[in-house]
Amino acid sequence: MGDEGFDFGGGDAGASATFPMQCSALRKGGYVMIKNRPCKIVEMSTSKTGKHGHAKVHMVALDIFTGKKLEDICPSTHNMEVPNVKRKDYQLIGLDDDFLSLMDDSGDTRDDLKCPDDDIGEEIRSAIRDERDILCAVLSAVGEECVIATKVNTAVDK
Repeated sequence: MGDEGFDFGGGDAGASATFPMQCSALRKGGYVMIKNRPCKIVEMSTSKTGKHGHAKVHMVALDIFTGKKLEDICPSTHNMEVPNVKRKDYQLIGLDDDFLSLMDDSGDTRDDLKCPDDDIGEEIRSAIRDERDILCAVLSAVGEECVIATKVNTAVDK
């Protein structure tokens, strides 16, 4: 009876990955879930109400992890899900088998993020080759995490 495969051993703080927000309250530069993907809104336009119905909001957004362009149309009075997006800077320590070794400002390390395969990944690899100190900005939302930017770390004591 107890072998259904449920794991109740772990848990989290119970914070939801998304929260509802009225479509008319969304803004360009903000985040929204489109087709179950966390996206950043790049364009928004509102159409007038028709003979029957609501004003509609047309959104163009980019997936924050893949960069894919997604679109959605939603009545302005309806709710849409907005992802809880967190950004955290980490100091790059090293690279091991395509996995980044990162340290946050409290000294905690992590080795579970893959090095991106794009320009950012190339920037990280060249920083390791040239032994430069860089910071990696990690974005996390709806259970996914990804390095989205790097910058040269100027606050390092040598």
